[in-house]
Amino acid sequence: MRTKVAIIGSGPAGLLLGRLLENAGIETVILERRSQEYVLGRIRAGVLEQGTVELLDRAGVGDKLHAEGLVHDGVEFCFDGNRHRFNFRELIGRTVTVYGQTEVTRDLMQARDSSGLTTIYEAENVSLHAFDGDAPKLRYVKDGVEHQLACDFIAGCDGYHGVSRASVPQDALRTFERVYPFGWLGILVDRPPVADELIYAHHERGFALCSMRSPSRSRYYIQVPSSDRVEEWSDQRFFDELRRRVNEETADKLLTGPSIEKSIAPLRSFVAEPLRFGRLFLAGDAAHIVPPTGAKGLNLAASDVAALAEALIEVYTERSSAGIDSYSARVLSRIWKAERFSWWMTSILHTFPDTDAFGRRIQRAEFEYLRSSTAASRSLAENYTGLPL
Repeated sequence: MRTKVAIIGSGPAGLLLGRLLENAGIETVILERRSQEYVLGRIRAGVLEQGTVELLDRAGVGDKLHAEGLVHDGVEFCFDGNRHRFNFRELIGRTVTVYGQTEVTRDLMQARDSSGLTTIYEAENVSLHAFDGDAPKLRYVKDGVEHQLACDFIAGCDGYHGVSRASVPQDALRTFERVYPFGWLGILVDRPPVADELIYAHHERGFALCSMRSPSRSRYYIQVPSSDRVEEWSDQRFFDELRRRVNEETADKLLTGPSIEKSIAPLRSFVAEPLRFGRLFLAGDAAHIVPPTGAKGLNLAASDVAALAEALIEVYTERSSAGIDSYSARVLSRIWKAERFSWWMTSILHTFPDTDAFGRRIQRAEFEYLRSSTAASRSLAENYTGLPL
């Protein structure tokens, strides 16, 4: 089999890249090591920057998003019970939209299926070959039979643990990482959200976040030590702890119920450099990880593949390599800005094991500065709603 662009990974990054290239008439094949049902079963956050919403519209998959997504004009910070709302629309004229990553993935999958394009699920033992030359290819096993896929370019959109980055020679790759000493314990519950917008709460006992998936389904998180296990947290214990960390009014309004999903997500910051190796390009979680505090993961992946699609389209329509030559530097510039913002949000909202009384006062001063300074509030709004693609 042969295609122009082979895409590894059928998450939102790989599917969106495939859709953008399809709209430009460029053939793609997607390889995915999991089943379609498994991919759609992954529960992920879904705060979409305005630029991501606009990109999905350009890709022709925004109808359901606009029908069901929840447009938020701002967010609320709560620091030891003191609340402040940051109105993004008033500050900079931009918004975010809450729409689950699973739904983004489903919309893109359905669009690809409707176009009759090839996605090979449960492709095992995928290996990359000759991507440092002019004729890259992939080998994989499907139903016990080995296959080969020849292509012009390979897009590695297969996540942090995928084969794409692992295939790069170690001496050609530099990585930067920070692992945080805590995780987020999150639960999904079929109860209306406690507020119309997200509430980020800092408390001496740890961070908490009140979020939502729909007008009838809520998603809540609390900071827990990295060593904690989900089995140690009953629903009752979780909600008791959540109430301690938010302000009294929010605690009184909180509607509890049995969790329909519960998990602990570790927090880390990670960047790989560069992101191009001959005819192999890394995008999404294969290239970077951010702590979820700044709501940047899916949005960074979208901006990566927007830049990569533009570069590849330039190759085929203009016979120019300028876009692919500058891809790595272009997207890394935005990635590091998002890493900085996500680290900053994490540092002011969480309780770290080594934070002393001085550190707590610094966090408090940061909060006071944010809510008293229009310039600081605008900086928060600009970064949260998304820097230019």
